[in-house]
Amino acid sequence: MASLFKKKTVDDVIKEQNRELRGTQRAIIRDRAALEKQEKQLELEIKKMAKIGNKEACRVLAKQLVHLRKQKTRTFAVSSKVTSMSTQTKVMNSQMKMAGAMSTTAKTMQAVNKKMDPQKTLQTMQNFQKENMKMEMTEEMINDTLDDIFEGSDDEEESQDIVNQVLDEIGIEISGKMAKAPSAARSLPSASTSKATISDEEIERQLKALGVD
Repeated sequence: MASLFKKKTVDDVIKEQNRELRGTQRAIIRDRAALEKQEKQLELEIKKMAKIGNKEACRVLAKQLVHLRKQKTRTFAVSSKVTSMSTQTKVMNSQMKMAGAMSTTAKTMQAVNKKMDPQKTLQTMQNFQKENMKMEMTEEMINDTLDDIFEGSDDEEESQDIVNQVLDEIGIEISGKMAKAPSAARSLPSASTSKATISDEEIERQLKALGVD
């Protein structure tokens, strides 16, 4: 019972109209088929009357044939009109659906705009950008500091290792020989004395031992 009193929607009305138009189209096609059948019968009757020489009958039947053919032509025009109406109904239904979709979208946009505060949104984006820049600067500073620590430590340790090797393997020899050399208070060593104390061959030998060419 509730369905009997249910208010019809636009879609329901359009569906009913389409059903009626399809029914009308089928009825027109049936009428045309009947007219074509009558047309053939009249043509046969006219031929019979012509064979027996009944001119009056031929004239009456010919008038009926002309009237019938005009009626058949009208069925084509009506059928075309019905098809056009069906097409227009479908187009109107499509347009109404698009209008409904646009209405729903507009309502959604209105609801979103009411909830959205442009100033607050802008402030949030600016805060995000500022904090992101701070984070990038902090990360860059930390990376630079870590690079300085590790690079400085490695260089210092490597340099110290080289110095220790030189002192251990060359410095001891030099210290031992420098102890025998005259002090600066007494006299400055000459070039020949220094060369005699530490020869070039000895220095080259010790450098080769360290792997230094």
